[in-house]
Formats: sequence, structure tokens, C-alpha cells
Amino acid sequence: MSEAAALGSTAPQATAEPPLLEVNNIEVVYNDVILVLRGLSLAVPKGRIVALLGANGAGKSTTLKAISGLLKSEEGEVTRGDIRFAGERLNGIEAHRIVRKGIFQVMEGRRIVADMTCLENLRLGAFTRNDSGVKSDIEMVYSYFPRLKERTGLAGYLSGGEQQMLAIGRALMARPKLILMDEPSMGLSPLLVKEVFGIIRRLNEELGITILLVEQNARMALSVASFGYVMEQGKVVLDGTAEALANNEDVKEFYLGGHGADRKSFRNLKSYKRRKRWL
Repeated sequence: MSEAAALGSTAPQATAEPPLLEVNNIEVVYNDVILVLRGLSLAVPKGRIVALLGANGAGKSTTLKAISGLLKSEEGEVTRGDIRFAGERLNGIEAHRIVRKGIFQVMEGRRIVADMTCLENLRLGAFTRNDSGVKSDIEMVYSYFPRLKERTGLAGYLSGGEQQMLAIGRALMARPKLILMDEPSMGLSPLLVKEVFGIIRRLNEELGITILLVEQNARMALSVASFGYVMEQGKVVLDGTAEALANNEDVKEFYLGGHGADRKSFRNLKSYKRRKRWL
């Protein structure tokens, strides 16, 4: 039994149907020797936003790359467990085929193509498609991100917030069923963070896109998610509804900035002390 299960895990049960994404007890190893994920399991119901929280080095980005098939580019592989999307096993499937199945990852740091225009970046997002709806989908992206329509120069000259909008817009061009978002608030001003998360909520509510969200800004992530997982050292140590996590005293202390007069300095605390509480 996992630590999270021992705590009385309340994994999301939105409907009677199986989750859209299931990650079952996976281990990930880099360069044949470095064990990063240690029996990680999580579930993402269709049509929901699920947050994946944790400190730097907890394995959050590795989890997304395992799902999207991008581990091979970094000499990593899933050595145990399985990953299922809409009931189909994804282990060993190439990344471009996973995109065609309906999963698109918005990478940490945006990763837009700087020497291409906004429009060319958006068209690049539709590379797996051969239908006639690309033009209308570009207009749909502009309806969510009107600033992108005004930017006709190279994408490398966009502001950080505009580049993040372009990265999300490029993901939409693939018509994904599931978007994996890795640190969408990174490097953005508080005002832009609020704007970007407002759009993430709209994409979920208006387009029905399922989202697995990795985010250091735990407070903002829990404000848009319905369920969340907390990771430490490659495994889930706590899970629950967004409301329950936001009200959890340990989550408050270590990820939401403390709790009143008893607040402790995060700088002076060690990871094992957090784990000891949760275990």
C-alpha cells in the first residue's frame, strides 16, 4: 500500500467511467542508474483539472515526460508499472504518436520556436492533423489570446507572458483531449499569472479539455484544480480534493506560505521532516 493510500487516499471519482489518464505504480530511471520516480500512481478524470504539486526535484516534470513519451530524449525510461490513456497502454509509444492520440505537453520554459512567427508556431502545433479546420482553430486561439493576432513579428520578441500564451495556443492547435502543463506561471508577473490561470480555467470549462497541471505556485494551482497530488522524492505522499489540500496544515506550511503565528521557515526545514509528517 502506498503512503497516500495509507492516509486514506481520496483519488478522484468524478464519474463511474474509468479515468482518462491512469498512471499505475511507475518507476523511471535515467541513464540506467538514477531512479527518479519510485512507484508513482495518479489518476486524471475526463474533463477535470488535476494539480501535481511538490518542491524542485520531486519528479513532477519527469512524470509529465513519462506520460508524453519524451523520456527517451533525456536517456530516461519507464522501467516498471504502466501508463494508460483512455484505456490504452502508452508505455513505449513514440511521442509523436502520443500527440496523435490526444495528449500534448506544454513544456516548462515555453519552448516556442523563436525564429518563427506566432502564426507559424500555431500552424506547427497542428502538424499531426490533415483536416481542413486549421484556419478556424487559429481564429479560436486568437479569441482566447487576442494579443497573439496583433503580433506579426518573430515569436522570440514576444514578452514572457505572450510566449506562454503562444505555447498554450500551439497546444490547442493539436485538438488535445489532455494537456500536460509544466510550470505555466514560471517567470511571469503576478498580474500575468492571474490572466494565464484564468484562461486555463476557461479552456477546461468551455472546451472541456482535461488538464494535468504541474505548478510551483500551489495556491494558484489549487484555485483552478478540482483535485491534487503532492509529490516528494519521486512518489505521491498526499492527495485529496483541492479544497482539502488548501486547508491541510502541512500543505499550508510547506507550499502555501505558512499558517499564522506558528509559521516556520521553509529554509530551515529538511525534506524528510515533511515526509515524516505525511507518512
